[in-house]
Amino acid sequence: MTANAPSSALRGARVMLYSHDTFGLGHLRRSRALAGAITHADPTASALILTGSPVAGRFAFPSRVDHVRLPGVIKRSDGSYASRTMGMSIEETTSLRAGLIRSTALQYAPDVLIVDKEPTGFRGELLPTLDELKSNGNTQLILGLRDVLDEPDVLATEWARKDAVAATEQFYDEIWVYGIRSVYDPTAGLPLSQEAQARMHWTGYLRRDLGELGAPPEQPYVLITPGGGGDGAMMVDLVLTAYERDPDLAPRAMLVYGPFLSGDTRTEFETRVAALDGRVTAVGFESEIETLFAGAQGVVCMGGYNTFCEVLSFDKPAVIVPRTTPRLEQWIRASRAEELGLTAMLDERRDGWTPEAMIRAIRALADQPPPSAAIPDGLLDGLDYVTDRVDALLHGTNGKAAE
Repeated sequence: MTANAPSSALRGARVMLYSHDTFGLGHLRRSRALAGAITHADPTASALILTGSPVAGRFAFPSRVDHVRLPGVIKRSDGSYASRTMGMSIEETTSLRAGLIRSTALQYAPDVLIVDKEPTGFRGELLPTLDELKSNGNTQLILGLRDVLDEPDVLATEWARKDAVAATEQFYDEIWVYGIRSVYDPTAGLPLSQEAQARMHWTGYLRRDLGELGAPPEQPYVLITPGGGGDGAMMVDLVLTAYERDPDLAPRAMLVYGPFLSGDTRTEFETRVAALDGRVTAVGFESEIETLFAGAQGVVCMGGYNTFCEVLSFDKPAVIVPRTTPRLEQWIRASRAEELGLTAMLDERRDGWTPEAMIRAIRALADQPPPSAAIPDGLLDGLDYVTDRVDALLHGTNGKAAE
């Protein structure tokens, strides 16, 4: 694309990132990592993240990166959605979000829009903006996909219901997969045309910043992290029970609950942690969890994309305890990582989610090889690839899709 090159050269490139974030931290953290890398690579660039995350304000954002908080929604136990805003239906909330997205995009006038995971946005809220930006012809539209979305059959059904394949074909100039094909193809089972497949770029995983870090807690310790924590109660309970059952289990555990593990469950866990007399210590939310990763002897975690990238980036022996509902994304990622020798997995069916299995897994971390012993070439090149692609798009140079 060359149409926007003159304006971006004069005013500095503008990159907008859309992250629907109805639950958890994954989408926001991925967008934040991308925005930071892009603005670091180009000192004239700025980035604006549109996010529905209720905890976006707790994060520090890099220089020349800001965010707009969209009205929040919550997912009910039956799979339906409701507004976090009192007195508004989900339809009214979606309409409000769609209007905010469109008006922000028109005023910010991005040179590049990077959409995370959902081609049409939450309940189709992104479609008016995509249509307007595509018609204007001044914005490169990018769909960014994590390495694993779900089982192929389940994903195909979901995308058909959302008309996501049609939107991908119609609107997006490029599709970026934040992984490598040899690990997993998240688009397997999707009826994408050859033209759309030719626009795919396999970037590699998004390496976490290993730059300036704070002082880690007293070592040695094993880091226990369920990510955002909203679905991590089972794993936390299993770890606490392991330390309760085995008084000799070492090293001590450093537990990060995550911002979404709260209420009575959190209170119960705090009581149990206190009774362990320092063998387990806990914090609620750590916006700079990188420091805790850097100092850890090993990691026990769930299988979310961002946590997996941190395990690889900080080269820590890890055991992944993947959820299997509401989608198999974490289990697929964890099983492939184990097959490749990158991490170990505590599988519910194969190993059992028992205190004894967790005790064995924690003890085994001391002798487990780090991921670097098995990392394939290009596995962690994602941020470099993305910044190169953004530079190519802004300056109108062609780039061949990654194999």
